[in-house]
Amino acid sequence: QVQLVESGGGSVQAGGSLRLSCVVSGYTYTSGSCMGWFRQVPGKEREGVAAFWTGGDKSDYADSVKGRFTVSHDNAKNTLYLQMNSLKPEDTGMYYCGAARWPSSWSSPKNYNYWGQGTQVTVSS
Repeated sequence: QVQLVESGGGSVQAGGSLRLSCVVSGYTYTSGSCMGWFRQVPGKEREGVAAFWTGGDKSDYADSVKGRFTVSHDNAKNTLYLQMNSLKPEDTGMYYCGAARWPSSWSSPKNYNYWGQGTQVTVSS
């Protein structure tokens, strides 16, 4: 059974930092595995924030977070991370990690087969 469990969310002031973790279990990594971070606010669609391809150590980011967020993966710990610096109020939302294989678009949530339960991030001005 595949499980993804996020942690590390919290409340911070603008300009602060948080590090999110997503522990993955029961999932078989392949050359096409893509692990993504998404966020969602009430009334809006889930949006892609960052993604990491475990087969090639490649990453990509939404324009809104480039230069501030860093996604990484620890193979030994089966854990996906999202280091978030210089946080802004618009970064507020529920953050989810997801797992996909060969997604046609990493930022489209419909391409992901597995999801965690989410961790809340709140940034105050």
